[in-house]
Amino acid sequence: MPTVISEAAGGYTGTSGASGPAPFAVVRLPFPFTDRLATKNRPALVLSDAARFNVPAGHSVLAMITSAGNPPWPLDCELRGREAAGLPAPSKVRMKLFTLDNRLLGAHLGILRSPMSGGCGRR
Repeated sequence: MPTVISEAAGGYTGTSGASGPAPFAVVRLPFPFTDRLATKNRPALVLSDAARFNVPAGHSVLAMITSAGNPPWPLDCELRGREAAGLPAPSKVRMKLFTLDNRLLGAHLGILRSPMSGGCGRR
C-alpha cells in the first residue's frame, strides 16, 4: 500500500500570476509536452515554493499525479481528500518530477493541506 501524502483543503485561488503557483497546488497540465501532435489534460502537484522559485524562475517544479489503480512505481504516494484536491478518482503522486514554464499551467484543481504525512515511499 502506498504511503499517504495528505488530506486536501481549499485556500489557493489561482495557478500563476504575481504570487506564482502555491506549493502543493494541484493543477491541470497538457501532457505530453514534446514530440506529440495531441495532448491530454492531466493533474500534477506543484512542489516548489512560489516566492523562492516559481516567480523568480518563471517555472515550477511539479510531480505527476496518476490513478491509484495504475501499477506501482518506486515512492508512489497515495492522496487522500481527492474531492477537495479536484481529482475525480482515487489518485497517487508519482515521483516523476519535472519543471514547467508557469505560462503552461492550466486550471487550478485544488490544494493539499498536509504534505508528506508519514514520508513517501515508506512501506
